[in-house]
Amino acid sequence: MSRLNPEQHDAVHHLDSPLLVLAGAGSGKTGVITRKIAYLLAQPVRSKREVMAVTFTNKAAREMRDRVNALLRTRPACPPWISTFHSLGLRLLQQETRAAGLKAGFSIFDTGDVRTLLRELTRQDNDVGDAELQRLQQRVSALKSELVSPAAALSTAEDEEALRAARLYGDYERHLRAYNAVDFDDLIALPVRLLGEDPGLRERWQNRVYHLLVDEYQDTNAAQYQMLQWLVGPMARFTVVGDDDQSIYAWRGARPENLHRLQQDFPQLRVIKLEQNYRSTGYILKAANTLIAQNDHLFEKRLWSRLGDGERLRVLACEDADDEVRRVVGELLQHHLRHRTRYADYAILYRSNHQARPFERALREHQLPYRITGGTSFFEAAEVRDLLAYLRLLQNPDDDAAFLRIVNVPRREIGAGTLEKLAGYAHGRGVSLLTAASEMGLLQHLPERAAERLRTFAEWMARMQRIAHEEDAPTCLKRLLDGIDYLNWLAESDKNTRVVEKRQKNVRELVDWFTRLQTRWEDEATLEKLLAHISLVGMLDRQEEADADEVQLLTLHSAKGLEFDHVYLVGMEEELLPHRNSLDAGTLEEERRLAYVGITRARRTLTLTYAARRRTGGEEAEREPSRFLSELPAEVLDWERPGQADDPAARQARGRAHLDALREMLARED
Repeated sequence: MSRLNPEQHDAVHHLDSPLLVLAGAGSGKTGVITRKIAYLLAQPVRSKREVMAVTFTNKAAREMRDRVNALLRTRPACPPWISTFHSLGLRLLQQETRAAGLKAGFSIFDTGDVRTLLRELTRQDNDVGDAELQRLQQRVSALKSELVSPAAALSTAEDEEALRAARLYGDYERHLRAYNAVDFDDLIALPVRLLGEDPGLRERWQNRVYHLLVDEYQDTNAAQYQMLQWLVGPMARFTVVGDDDQSIYAWRGARPENLHRLQQDFPQLRVIKLEQNYRSTGYILKAANTLIAQNDHLFEKRLWSRLGDGERLRVLACEDADDEVRRVVGELLQHHLRHRTRYADYAILYRSNHQARPFERALREHQLPYRITGGTSFFEAAEVRDLLAYLRLLQNPDDDAAFLRIVNVPRREIGAGTLEKLAGYAHGRGVSLLTAASEMGLLQHLPERAAERLRTFAEWMARMQRIAHEEDAPTCLKRLLDGIDYLNWLAESDKNTRVVEKRQKNVRELVDWFTRLQTRWEDEATLEKLLAHISLVGMLDRQEEADADEVQLLTLHSAKGLEFDHVYLVGMEEELLPHRNSLDAGTLEEERRLAYVGITRARRTLTLTYAARRRTGGEEAEREPSRFLSELPAEVLDWERPGQADDPAARQARGRAHLDALREMLARED
């Protein structure tokens, strides 16, 4: 506690009323939250009521848990519950399953499972392409996040598109319940509904909460805010930590105005501002403060630091996108060799994922280690997910989510109506979908042709299950691929040759990966253990080599919460940052917050770049510098424009750096 500044100390020790901690970037909010959890655990009146802390990602929850454990000298009798919002909602549903209208062992649909079901429900609409399906999926998700029921969505639809989404929403909900399944939005929306409708259940959960802490509060949506209200109840024992200047997720339902609602709904709310920044130098903070001051604010705050002014921000005006890449990678290499820094000290930040590709190529050409955050994982590819779903169903015939994913992959002419009746029959019998598909009683609920297609699939799966018990996993996977002729089906399902080749390559890579694990693990490489290993791969990827010495490439959204000594914020151009879609939608303030997040990631140096020309849609076009550059204070900027006379000393330093780089590459090859 002695390391806390006065405002941090007040935030940790305040227990008399609800508390909002306005925590500016780099102001030590995580330390405040973890110390407050430790302080709450020491309170003698706590009894068996729980300290609950919620945040938005598993990684953030894990880090918070580790830091709390490091602070505690002894394990408390009633440990804190530290989780994501969704994990808390799942915990409630698992304990209140019957009240939620679910059966034990209900399935949780991820984004891919949801997309598959929606595609089945819209298959009769020939005009629904991938882009339209994604928009419909986002719309349904938004309705759930806003706690809008299907009936309400239907009654308030103002145009044909809204009416279409509302009808799909109702069909989708009926199918989910028939499958005894929930999606990620339900993990919040269903608990909120239960807490609101059942006073006894609500009182039970309120009595369990001693104090609730919420991190990144500015990212909460309507459903998450309502969950907070129901859980804290009239006693209102809570601490929320947030920063309206870092609210950058409106596109997924976040509502920064929830900060303002707190004052309305909890008049006794106390507000404590954390404005001392422990991360960045003075010039960086002056730029950030001046930029974000252009936005309207619910709460005024101004970051300050005791780290000195530091270096001015450099603005590189590049001739075109290729020149931008050359200059950024060249200067990064020069700086690294001159100052003997780690590669992990550098980050290249950009607005959109497509901007990463030329930087990747340049870093590879210079043999510089790098890591991209926020890209699509191999195990998230549709074809990989398909095959893993087959294997999951072989291993666990009760996995209804896996069944629903692959029952029509490849196409078997089993429609959404057939699946809905199958789900109703299975629910009534208390069996899995795969078991129900093989039962003769299904003929009483389905036409003979539909029941025969399901029975044929179930019998084939039964044969594959016997093979899975007798053969090793790679052999089983190969037999499965042959049995469904999957590679040929991929070729027939897309006219784009490059897409097909990439998908087929992913399939072969999965087989090779299984084979390598089989060789490494020998007798221990059972299908069960391989699938368990795969389920951990995503988490392992996030934890793997956290200290690896690699240049970091990230979108601005992915960079939130991180910090680096040296940051290159590239593509500072109109229609890129701020993005054209945001300009059309009138969300300029969120784009400014995004630029603010990028600036405040930098600890020591910050370089901003833009190109005078950039290729878009196959044609090179003139570009305008981002308006955000003109909003920065001129006294903290050093501009370097095309054609500007080169400093001889700088040119000589670059030459030495490139020679050193060549020597380093040759040494690595030796």
